Amino acid sequence: MTIKTLLFDLDGTLIDSNELIVASFQHTFKKHIGKDYTKEDILPFIGPPLKDTMNEINSEQAEQMMATYRDHNLTNHDAYIELYDGVYETIKSLHEQGYQMAIVTTKIEETARKGLELTGLDKFFDVVIGLDHVSHAKPDAEPVLKGMKALNGEPETTLMVGDNSHDIHSGQNAGTKTAGVGWSAKGREFMESLNPDYVLNHMSDLFDIVEE
Repeated sequence: MTIKTLLFDLDGTLIDSNELIVASFQHTFKKHIGKDYTKEDILPFIGPPLKDTMNEINSEQAEQMMATYRDHNLTNHDAYIELYDGVYETIKSLHEQGYQMAIVTTKIEETARKGLELTGLDKFFDVVIGLDHVSHAKPDAEPVLKGMKALNGEPETTLMVGDNSHDIHSGQNAGTKTAGVGWSAKGREFMESLNPDYVLNHMSDLFDIVEE
C-alpha cells in the first residue's frame, strides 16, 4: 500500500551528530571513571536511551554521568551538527507534497528540537516524540505507535526510517514498513542484517518508496 506517514529517527538519520555523541561520551567517561574510550568502543552506545548506557557503565554514578553528558552535548551542539546530504531538500519536498511526518527519537524533546531548529528542519515537523513522551523507548513499539497516532496514520501506510537496530525493531514491532539508512555509523551491512523493508543509499531514495 502507498506510504502516507513517515516517521524519522533524528541523530544518525537526518542529522550527523555522531562525532558530538562520541565526544560527549568520551568526556563523560573520562571525567567519571577515568577511562579513555575510543570511537569504536562507543559505537554500541549510539542509539539506546542514555540512561541505559550509563547504568551499564556505572549504575551508582548514572545520574551524574547523564548530567555531565547532556551539559557537554548541549554546550558543544552547534559546533558539530550538520545535515546529511540531501536531507533538507527531500524533507522539504515531502512536506510540500503533503506527507505526514514526525520525529521519533530517544532524545528528550527539548534537545531534539534544538537540532531541528539549528538545521532548519523544525518547520517540517510539528510532532516530535521524545524519550520524555513514552514509558518504553525504542525498540518497544510505543514511540512509533505514538508518532503514528499523532498523525492519524495506519501501520500499513507508515514508514519508520532510522540508522540503528532500535529504530528498525520499533517499527517492526509496531507493524509499520521500515527503512534503514546506508550511512549508519554501524555500516550498511549492519543495517541490512536487521531485515528492514528498504535500505537507503541517499535520502532522496524515499521518493521511489512513497511512489510505489
